Amino acid sequence: MPNFFFQHFWAGLLLWVALYISDYTLTMFCARLYAMAVRDKIVIEGSYELTPFYQKDIDSLRLISPRFVAVLLIMSVFLYAFWNLTRAAVPEMYLFILGMLVGVQLAVHVRHLRNLFTFRAAQTDAIRGRIEYSRPMSLRVSAVEMLSFAGLYFVLFLLTGSWFILGGTLSCLTVAIKHRKLAVKHVAKKIYQSEEMATKAAAT
Repeated sequence: MPNFFFQHFWAGLLLWVALYISDYTLTMFCARLYAMAVRDKIVIEGSYELTPFYQKDIDSLRLISPRFVAVLLIMSVFLYAFWNLTRAAVPEMYLFILGMLVGVQLAVHVRHLRNLFTFRAAQTDAIRGRIEYSRPMSLRVSAVEMLSFAGLYFVLFLLTGSWFILGGTLSCLTVAIKHRKLAVKHVAKKIYQSEEMATKAAAT
């Protein structure tokens, strides 16, 4: 299968494009569902979207995002250029990059399906009461999920030796580290703001 993706560039490109479009579509659908019918039971601090780059578009429920379209076009060109550069010398590198893009998308799709199931359940009495997720908690949960997928992919890599799987390992690990850092940064910001308010209150 990896050789098929390398020999036929369009196959890998179409797979990633389909997953990328599906990712944005499901994000928008779940964000709309959350805003309209779920937020009274499940409260998420800050934006529903964890990736800062897309937060403005998701918060405004923008169906067509210029940022999304730009990334889609740029990454498609990048994939083609990288495929051309590596196919004669180190084809494994193209499979590694494709695996990075596809692997993290598969992990994110699992999250979308879980959120969709949870949000639909929240519209009924299957979920009772009210729960609030602080921003750091949401980011930490995401980091743990992505780290879990990185571990799963790494085990598969050890069994298969696939550069495609190794790419998925690295991309999920990168997202896990990024979200963990964002969580720490958010906590530090809260502490700073609290200390600043206390200082101002003491001064008055």
